[in-house]
Amino acid sequence: MPQTKPMISVVNVVASASVEQEMDLNEITKTFPDVEYHPDVFPGLVYRLKTPKSATLIFSSGKMVCTGSKSEELAKKAVKTVVQQLRKGGIKIKKDAVVSIQNIVSSINLGGKVNLEQAARTLPRSMYEP
Repeated sequence: MPQTKPMISVVNVVASASVEQEMDLNEITKTFPDVEYHPDVFPGLVYRLKTPKSATLIFSSGKMVCTGSKSEELAKKAVKTVVQQLRKGGIKIKKDAVVSIQNIVSSINLGGKVNLEQAARTLPRSMYEP
């Protein structure tokens, strides 16, 4: 039986961004009732998009963290879409967001077993915490 090359699939891309200005999260909450904002529990506001499917955390500092995208391009598009929608809703944002990819989570089926403890000892820059 011929061997097939394992397929790597991207599960999640995490991007950080900043519009380099203070944001009034209460004003955003009033303008966009679908956002989640509970400042007593978490200091950020959660802005979810259906397309591209993602969740962007917005902080009062103007910093953002976008999660849930399946590619770098979609993560950047999600942040751009959030900023555009905020502007369209009357939120004054002077600059476009500067986006930086922080993490890419992927998965692969190797078709066998992997000894994680041995892999962690053998592979440089790896870590395993059972």
